[in-house]
Amino acid sequence: MALTQEQIQQKTAELKEFIASHKNVKGPLMPIMQKAQDLFGYLSLDTQQLIADELDIPVTEVYGVATFYAQFSLEPKGDNVVSICTGTACYVKGAKALVEEAEKLLGVKCGQTTADGKFTLKDTRCLGCCGLAPVMVVNEDVYGRATAKDVKKILEKYQ
Repeated sequence: MALTQEQIQQKTAELKEFIASHKNVKGPLMPIMQKAQDLFGYLSLDTQQLIADELDIPVTEVYGVATFYAQFSLEPKGDNVVSICTGTACYVKGAKALVEEAEKLLGVKCGQTTADGKFTLKDTRCLGCCGLAPVMVVNEDVYGRATAKDVKKILEKYQ
């Protein structure tokens, strides 16, 4: 869902206030980037530039951190983030079939968001649930021992 201009201005003001309160703290970049992503849902180039300007650092430094750490997104995410673990245990237990079924049902490839903005599909590495392999996570909900047949029913809960 797109933000209104008023919401953008309010969130930008909140981010600037957060930056000001953390500017002189050791290692402020990561917490500031996390706050920005919490506020806007992702780190747009404009947001990265704002952070760089406020901290008086090159935007390439902000971009470098944003692209290095998987927790940061440079694109807007869907309302529901679907993550399928493709770590070794999950892969061996059938994660590839989960990914293929989710891609088919959602009409997107991993790393993409559906046109209606409802779902973002991601493949992830180990989620630490190896005993439940293969694992699919939607937002904060974990679905262990999932099969390709389960994917449709799981996604329907979030329509």
